[in-house]
Amino acid sequence: MFAVIKTGGKQYRVAANDLLKIEKVEANVGDIVEIGHVLAHGEGENVTFGAPFVDGATVTAEVVEQGKNRTVIAFKKRRRQNSRRKIGHRQLLTTVRISEILLGGAKPAKKAAAKAEAKAEVAADAAPKEAKAKKEAAPKAEVAAETAAAPLFKAPKGEPDDLTVIKGIGPVAAKDLAEQGIITFAQLAKLSDKDVAKIDEHMPFSADQIKDWREQAKELAKK
Repeated sequence: MFAVIKTGGKQYRVAANDLLKIEKVEANVGDIVEIGHVLAHGEGENVTFGAPFVDGATVTAEVVEQGKNRTVIAFKKRRRQNSRRKIGHRQLLTTVRISEILLGGAKPAKKAAAKAEAKAEVAADAAPKEAKAKKEAAPKAEVAAETAAAPLFKAPKGEPDDLTVIKGIGPVAAKDLAEQGIITFAQLAKLSDKDVAKIDEHMPFSADQIKDWREQAKELAKK
């Protein structure tokens, strides 16, 4: 049996055990999620279509992974105006494995419920050990929190440069960079590829964006 579902503004044809990447769903790895927007279902030539959705039809899926799609670059250039703009976007994705196609208001199989109960039992058995481990790890967690709150780079002394002069850096991006200790053209110009990868990992900017800003900053730093 197959079904046509709608999620994240897109439609997918799915069957049991299919592995699928959809736009991000708020759930943890291993959770069972329900997709209630079923446009059609059928087997062979017998197909039932909804108007727009099939009443009582649901598709359940297990969350396998939370991740991101590849970076998509949008580039705009205006001729004879010395203007160009490059923006990167990485779509958040959730990888799911289709578990069941349920019809007529049917509930998920006991297997999913049993799995949840087993997790609850394991969690109950592990609770005392986890409490002890959390107590021992509390000082380490405080140190980790302080480290996480620290900026990625150390801001130099002196007056900051107006980073919005660089094409592609607006007031919001300049503020985000300043919060991470990047406030001058010279800093941007001296970023290593390792620094670029660090920014790409911890900030909402792509590596291509940062490298473009770095090249522009090299020219501005000379002035």
